[in-house]
Amino acid sequence: MSKLKSSSSSSMLLPLLISFLLLIVPTFSTSRKVLDENHHEGIIRVNLRHVDSGKNLTKLERVQHGMKRAKSRLQWLNAMVTKKQSQFSKSEELDSGSESSESESSSSQIQSPIHVGNGEYLMELAIGTPPKSYPAILDTGSDLIWTQCQPCSQCYKQPTPIFDPKKSSSFSKLSCGSNLCNVLPSSSCSSGGGGDSDGCQYMYSYGDYSVTQGVLATETFTFGSSKIKSIGFGCGEDNQGSGFEQASGLVGLGRGPLSLVSQLKEPKFSYCLQSIDDRKNSVLLLGSLPKTKNAKGAVTTPLLKNPMQPSFYFLDLQGISVGGTQLSIEESTFELGDNGSGGMIIDSGTTITYIEENAFDALKKEFVSQMDLPVDNSGSTGLDVCFSLESASGRIEVPKLVFHFRGGDLELPAENYMIGDVNLGVACLAMGSSSTGMSIFGNVQQQNLLVNHDLQKETITFVPTQCDRV
Repeated sequence: MSKLKSSSSSSMLLPLLISFLLLIVPTFSTSRKVLDENHHEGIIRVNLRHVDSGKNLTKLERVQHGMKRAKSRLQWLNAMVTKKQSQFSKSEELDSGSESSESESSSSQIQSPIHVGNGEYLMELAIGTPPKSYPAILDTGSDLIWTQCQPCSQCYKQPTPIFDPKKSSSFSKLSCGSNLCNVLPSSSCSSGGGGDSDGCQYMYSYGDYSVTQGVLATETFTFGSSKIKSIGFGCGEDNQGSGFEQASGLVGLGRGPLSLVSQLKEPKFSYCLQSIDDRKNSVLLLGSLPKTKNAKGAVTTPLLKNPMQPSFYFLDLQGISVGGTQLSIEESTFELGDNGSGGMIIDSGTTITYIEENAFDALKKEFVSQMDLPVDNSGSTGLDVCFSLESASGRIEVPKLVFHFRGGDLELPAENYMIGDVNLGVACLAMGSSSTGMSIFGNVQQQNLLVNHDLQKETITFVPTQCDRV
């Protein structure tokens, strides 16, 4: 493994106010750079709120809720990785002269591909002319933009009235010959004398067994004070599943041609997520931000592409250090395989970070060895690594946690990986083990970082930021 720079100090002190609540404030915390307190010219700004915003939950309870929501997401990630590996193997067999039955080929073509699914943050936007406001799930792991539409043969209960395209003067169905229809993973058109009068019909499935199907169309969307015409979206007339009930649709921010960023032809976007227990809004910024790469504490690393998972944003993680000790793990652990396996994705819709299981075992062992607290094995939290606070005397030492990306080392502030609960008397590492081979950099680890995607340069930059002042 290549030599990586490690932290100069092996630990940080975290004051714990046991009598009232657990606060994790590192003595050597990463600075919080404020980029610009004014609105950025030419940038579309959209407020985000966590799906559990407004609920009377502790930080640990919010994490637990997010982990439950992510369960099916992780299961389907595992299923997708396995499926892609199988397809890759079959492709190699065909290349080497092996035969595959025609029935197998045709059956794979009519199946609707499964996408990752619902997320953890809601964005406020409006659709149509005149504009009708609604909340939508923000998802960096999928592409399609959609909302429920009238007439609805089957719709789930949503927080706002269902959109009626007949009442919008800017609604227009897309034909089967349109570019967006042609890039749909699963579509169909009416046949016979009617031609494609019913437009391009789509079906889009998610990992929690939710599905949306309807007609692909264009509409005027309003994001904050910005109005954008002719955005392609799914007008869902048959929507099933319980994964989206906190919203009236979804906005995909993945790398595919159907996503919002692709349709805007805007190669740069950023988001800044507040702490999961903060009542303030987070923010999504579509457009170029000034001086992010050279901002204090900024870490820039390449974005990798995976042809087998083209919507995901893959990171080039090379190693992890705990308390200045670099973990002894195989060099290939986080590499992206030729068959699409492995690697690490960054995902706004997954709550905690999941690390490839062998690497996580090494991280857990090192973390436990450096903590001066007894391990809590009760399993009461659902997290893999917890410590008892019964013997804590107000201050505890927590090892620094550093992710070594190609191009820079990202040192996380302690509140981005340690979560305490005085009622349960535990402090837990907000990370878990991934059995899929793929690692996921979750949103708890991204909080109070401006995460700037530059799809033109194919880089991502992390900037320590006070998100309420962006």
